[in-house]
Amino acid sequence: MSRTTPPRPLDVTALFPRLAPLARAATRLHPRAGSPSRYDSSVGGPLLWPAGEPWPHCDEPHTWDQVEAAFPLEEEREERGIPTREPGRPQQASDAEEAGEGAAGDMADADLPWPGGPMPMLPVAQLSARDVPLLRPPGGAEADLLQVLWCPFDHPDHPRTALFWRSASEVTDVLDAPPEPPGIEYPGYLPQPCLLAPEEITEYPHFLELDKETREQLADWSRWRAAGAVVDGSYAEAPQEFYTTRLSVAPGWKAGGWSRWGLTDPMPRVCSVCGTAMDPLLTIATTEWNSGTESWAPEGDQARDPLPPGVPPANYTRVVLAGGYSLQLHVCPVSEDHPHLELVQ
Repeated sequence: MSRTTPPRPLDVTALFPRLAPLARAATRLHPRAGSPSRYDSSVGGPLLWPAGEPWPHCDEPHTWDQVEAAFPLEEEREERGIPTREPGRPQQASDAEEAGEGAAGDMADADLPWPGGPMPMLPVAQLSARDVPLLRPPGGAEADLLQVLWCPFDHPDHPRTALFWRSASEVTDVLDAPPEPPGIEYPGYLPQPCLLAPEEITEYPHFLELDKETREQLADWSRWRAAGAVVDGSYAEAPQEFYTTRLSVAPGWKAGGWSRWGLTDPMPRVCSVCGTAMDPLLTIATTEWNSGTESWAPEGDQARDPLPPGVPPANYTRVVLAGGYSLQLHVCPVSEDHPHLELVQ
């Protein structure tokens, strides 16, 4: 289903021409619960993963307390009604089920990856260039599919992520049943399977990333008065807030665009290998919008999809990070082999 961001209240570059060369394209993903296949762009869906390629594991330490207190993965899926297999794939009984131990088994007796051992990672997102045309692998590599996974345990304050680029046409023998962790540290670390409705928009830098002169212009109420009734007098004391919440950086899951700030002031994002400035790749968001960014909610009744009781508004993926913030992944444009950057904001 198509989802469209309402037009911005005004053309900000007409009032502030200095912003025009800073415009960047971003793709809002608009995830909504569905039943993606491994061939779809998705959040939390199965991945088009080669059968002959090892499944990613997290090799960082996991404490006894983390693993023992984990939420069992299958119980969380059952509670949410998430299928345990890809639609259309026959159900295959596990060794535990054949032995009469039940579907999930007993976590205490399971073959767990205890501290010091590798932990299978969970799929977070799969994005195809056919759906997100601006998606390009670093360094000019020939790839049209981005796959993002994470360890569902904190390292130290949020899940550790892994990125993989590949050409979808080269995956002919697909891994049918990838390994999974026995549990997740928090229910919000299991993304709800979602289909996407990508939409390309234009963004401008966050107010705090602009140079001093442009910030001074945006904070000058007399300049905004030229926009008339579009900007009401409630913004007179801090007109830059109108820019920040309505005109600059879109909330929610997105690819590309500009970084969002708020938890901290802007900080350098440079490659630890070559020192090159890094580019925003993917924002993994807790909510698609909130009370301060409602103007970005897609038009139409279809944007008001019902959610179960207790789930925050616009939390369609059921991901909850760092108490409600977003995890922004940045990459070095020089090479996909250079480590990416994780930024919570």
